Amino acid sequence: MANIREIAQLAGVSITTVSRVLNNHPYVSKEKKEAVHKAIETLNYKRNVHALHLSKGSSNMIGVVIPSINHPYFSSIVEGIADQAMKHDLQLVLFQTNYETTKEIDSLELLRGQLIDGLIFCSRAISYDVLLEYKTYGPIILCEDSDQNDFPSISIPHEEAFQFGMEYLISKGHKKIAYTLGRLEGPNSLKRRKAYENMMKRINQRIHNDWIFDECLTINDGAQIIDKYMELKEKPTAFLVTNDQVAAGLKLAAEELHFKIPQDMAILSFDNQPISQILGISTIEIQTKEIGRLAIKSIIQFEEIIDQKKNKILLPFTLIERTTV
Repeated sequence: MANIREIAQLAGVSITTVSRVLNNHPYVSKEKKEAVHKAIETLNYKRNVHALHLSKGSSNMIGVVIPSINHPYFSSIVEGIADQAMKHDLQLVLFQTNYETTKEIDSLELLRGQLIDGLIFCSRAISYDVLLEYKTYGPIILCEDSDQNDFPSISIPHEEAFQFGMEYLISKGHKKIAYTLGRLEGPNSLKRRKAYENMMKRINQRIHNDWIFDECLTINDGAQIIDKYMELKEKPTAFLVTNDQVAAGLKLAAEELHFKIPQDMAILSFDNQPISQILGISTIEIQTKEIGRLAIKSIIQFEEIIDQKKNKILLPFTLIERTTV
């Protein structure tokens, strides 16, 4: 009696693809479905009835891994995901993790168990090696600037964007530049740190470790930067900030201490969320909703993307000049 491996060999596809066709998975190309069905007919394959009953097939549900739902950057990505998912009658399952790896693994285990049809990581703490262990169980999409080709990824080119931000501040006369990050070891953060160090070396400025502010995600985090800033012996004249929430907290706290923005302290941020417009914060716009929309499209077109090795999508970024630089 024929088995799945023989079907895959005759159809010229992977064993995973054969499994998806047998389980009525929605994200397999028409050509591959036809090749698998033709191979099944040629080999006179009869599926095990017990296995068929155990299989749940397509769940029509997509998992979304998100550190925090109440952060505007992530909620905007989810909004884009939801908009696109509705167009294809897909349901979403949200996993709010607070960067706890055990919760991220829980979502991957649901993918392994076919309880969801795909998984989108808006951001992750889990290592790339762990992700690879789940590669064969279904589509995994990363909303990050990835240098790997194992999973489709959607992002802006973070190293290029951060370098652009540094060049903009330098063009305005700043050389003493501090910066903030959400997490030192995040994939996007590592690229931003590389761009920062390269640009500081280019203008012959030494790297001040106390000018690097980690774990900055919220308005409160931004406000707390001022306390550390006041203790610095040598102070930066400009901040390149990880997101608009942190920039808003930094600006408001600085103004409470009667600092003049941008004369005493320039602030350039990322995202272009509504709060940056309200407070007049200069920022680099990221198309967060489009990242979400493209994540769903990547799941739907997963087989085609993998076959054609079009794994990486980089979106453009735009400088929005306001009053803080």
